[in-house]
Amino acid sequence: MRNPWRATVLGSQVAELLRRPGRFAATGLSLLIAAFVVFGTVMAQQIITATVVGNFRGTPEAVSLVAEPGGGEDIGEDRLRAVRGIPGVTEAVGRLEGGAPLDGSAVERYLALSADPGTGALAEVRLTEGTYPSGPGRLAVDTRAAREYGLAPGSSLTLLQPAPDGDTTRRVTVEVSGIVRSTATDDTEPTGYAPGPHLGRLLGVSGYSRVDIRTGTTSSAPADPARLAERIRQAVPGAQVRSGDEVRRQEARQAVSEAKDTLELVTVFLAVAVGAAVLVATSTFRIVFARRVRQLALLRAIGATPRRLAAALVAEGAVVGLLAGATGVLAAWGCGLLVPPVAGRFGHDLSVPPHLPPVEAVLTVLGTGLLAVLAVLAPSLSASRVSPLQALRSAASGEGTANGPGRTVLGLLCAVGAALLARQQYTGLPQPGDTDHDRFAALTLVVLSGGLAFLALIALGPRLVRPVLAAVAVPLRRTGAAGRLAVAGVGGAPGRAASVSVVVALGVCLVGSTLTCLASLDAYERYRQAVEAPADFRLYPRDSGTLDRSLAADLASRPGLADVTAFRTAEVVESARSATISDLDLTAVRSGAGLTARTGSLDRLAPAHVVVDAGHAHRLGLRAGDRVTLTFEGHPVQLTVAATLPGAGPYGGNFFVPAADLTRMGADAAPTEITANASGSGAQGRIRAQQAITDTLTGPRRGDGRIIAEDSAGQAGESDDLRTMATTVIMVLGLTVLVAVAGVATTASLTVVERKREFGLLRALGLGGAAVHRMVTVECALYGVLGGVLGLALALPYSWLVVRVAETGAPFSVPAGQLAAVFTALVLVTATAGMVPALRASRTSPTVAVAGSD
Repeated sequence: MRNPWRATVLGSQVAELLRRPGRFAATGLSLLIAAFVVFGTVMAQQIITATVVGNFRGTPEAVSLVAEPGGGEDIGEDRLRAVRGIPGVTEAVGRLEGGAPLDGSAVERYLALSADPGTGALAEVRLTEGTYPSGPGRLAVDTRAAREYGLAPGSSLTLLQPAPDGDTTRRVTVEVSGIVRSTATDDTEPTGYAPGPHLGRLLGVSGYSRVDIRTGTTSSAPADPARLAERIRQAVPGAQVRSGDEVRRQEARQAVSEAKDTLELVTVFLAVAVGAAVLVATSTFRIVFARRVRQLALLRAIGATPRRLAAALVAEGAVVGLLAGATGVLAAWGCGLLVPPVAGRFGHDLSVPPHLPPVEAVLTVLGTGLLAVLAVLAPSLSASRVSPLQALRSAASGEGTANGPGRTVLGLLCAVGAALLARQQYTGLPQPGDTDHDRFAALTLVVLSGGLAFLALIALGPRLVRPVLAAVAVPLRRTGAAGRLAVAGVGGAPGRAASVSVVVALGVCLVGSTLTCLASLDAYERYRQAVEAPADFRLYPRDSGTLDRSLAADLASRPGLADVTAFRTAEVVESARSATISDLDLTAVRSGAGLTARTGSLDRLAPAHVVVDAGHAHRLGLRAGDRVTLTFEGHPVQLTVAATLPGAGPYGGNFFVPAADLTRMGADAAPTEITANASGSGAQGRIRAQQAITDTLTGPRRGDGRIIAEDSAGQAGESDDLRTMATTVIMVLGLTVLVAVAGVATTASLTVVERKREFGLLRALGLGGAAVHRMVTVECALYGVLGGVLGLALALPYSWLVVRVAETGAPFSVPAGQLAAVFTALVLVTATAGMVPALRASRTSPTVAVAGSD
């Protein structure tokens, strides 16, 4: 007897799902990847949180209560003694922070100072060498101060402290008694430690900014925290008293939030991968439903309405999405449990997440089901309108009406909107010196324009496939029958090729844009470093004047120094405004690696030529080859602009001329500034260079010199942060490419099933299995080629616009090698994705050509 449930429309769909699970597994693959990466991010947040909390060392665990002053007054020594005398208080220590410059060196050095008992449960430092200070005039320094300043137990330091009158400076010499390591911080700056009373006298302060309290038990019962807090408030009127646990939780939350900043950025870009998964799923649902057109037509013939048929197809897609979501969540959870032990083998201590987050897991599964519904909606509506007469015909190709006029009009409207927004931003680009430009609003409009351009690409993709294919596939047509057939196969189904290539194009566009913007901003970062920290050390007079003419030669003779450069600066007038002219050789600044020209060239500045910074070039409307008149001490001088800079000039210079020209203008021959680099690398190299400079600065005209140690290491760290963030973004955007590759594999698999008779006919006509294998592999590679070409066509112009909006002075730099590597890798990966379907196609028997359709 016939099962009535199986006779229903939904029942037939479930039966089809059970009969051909492989086909629907291919449909849900992209959704599974989306669920995996989304829940993988959740697991990464869990691991980071557990690791940070597990490794966090802030306020010591022994601290029971923390008292902070109210009303702006510090807690004095007498009130600290009163707190210590409260029954139930076992220990109380005062905390205060300060710092002082160090004397005894021509290089400006600074030592942060912090009060700490050094021993006991409330200590935040642990002694590693020597002894902890037990009296006045002694300090313990952390490992960073010892490393950077060359300190050891027994060394002496001279601190510069304000004198009591507030107008002069007094020198205080202290002895380094020991080396400590902080358990609460990561040695972010060189720091010295001493007990609170001694440090207070050293800094000239009489109070503490915070008191850490450890409680114990009274003679009869454990101390009551609430009662103790009230007694502390009585001893210190107006004080704010919090529990140690509350303070530690706040510190841990702050540490966790800082660690999650990168993951929050990653979360933003996950939406791109999810959107790509929806596009791939939509394409594969369309192909699957087109393949089942005879079955759907038979259901229509026996009375199924389009509405019921569409609902059944949507329900089918939802089931696929829920199953894919659950599988992706479980896979991500398993990987999350494996990450800490695997990382431990490579020396990285990560904590295992405490449990599977149930709310996030359920939301991910339901969200994947919703994405599946969105992906299946359009294909199901199209498939439900199939005519019952289709039951008498062979399966459809899946192309449908992808090239309809409505889609073309929509694509053209999106393209026009994108072009208008891009033109608006181009005409309103900021110029050097503009401070009123709203970069966030401009970048938002650029992103909106890019979104419209991508929508136009989706809509017009089927019409772009054949022209692009005709241009890029010329060499393939000359490789034999397999190459020609591969080009014909992709061009013969432009809708299918576009649906896959567009997702590939999305990944290439985003990765290519990120690489291009990174290259441009990295070039600008090098320029900024060359301007803000052109050398390791800079020597200039304390008062306006000049330096000893022989000083540069003496410094150059020191083995600890390299790249010693002397130059002059002077005041000139242009257009009734004062400016700075310099004879600094711009090619000698950090070997010229970071400085670039916006117009012209910085190579070999000729006589009577000048380099102009961006601000003056913009205000005066100057470009390379123009003429400019400067007035020096009342005498006008005409110069030819050799180059303009993309930003400010080094050391505040506005105009840069050859030394001979500045001498002819009448400038003093003695240098006004000298720069030098350390010849050795690392902290020891800088210490030797500092000592060399200090030893050289003798004599009345030399001793007035002052040295600034430029923080080039810190700026290199900023550049490293930029690269790290960009690398993270590229890795996340790579998920989009992964989804696209899954789409290529899925499309190829379904195409092999759909084109079995075609492959059988080719085999019957004499095409070998290897040639069929090569043909299908080349077709998959062509998906990568199409996506790469279309993606880069969008990436480059929008990258240029983003760079100009984000940073006016940044040069546009195209990383051709990286982009070529991405393009090549993408073609190879998409070709590899088609290897298994190609193997199935190559095994097709010639007898299939005369067999019935599937």
